[in-house]
Amino acid sequence: MKKLIGLILGILFTSTLFAGEIGSDCTFKGKKLAGKVQFVTSFPDFKVQIVDSFPDLNVQKVSSFPSDCGKWQEVSSFPDFKVQIVNSFPDFKIKYVNSFPGVP
Repeated sequence: MKKLIGLILGILFTSTLFAGEIGSDCTFKGKKLAGKVQFVTSFPDFKVQIVDSFPDLNVQKVSSFPSDCGKWQEVSSFPDFKVQIVNSFPDFKIKYVNSFPGVP
């Protein structure tokens, strides 16, 4: 029983250590975090949590030319990546901004 609890705690601790590791080149799991994004409820590429402080990525919603880091254009088809909004255990945390998107 003690080993099972230790294993579960180890898995949870390890998963939180690697959460939010966005590269300096604005990639996560090999995908660039800029471009056309589709918000889904299942089978996402990334799970994100929206926060007001200490984000891993500042995101600016744009209507065209989402080519820079952190600029996301919401689409309903043919996305560059899919995102699911969660309240706990995100892959990384985002904050919506009006200017200066990207890695803080």
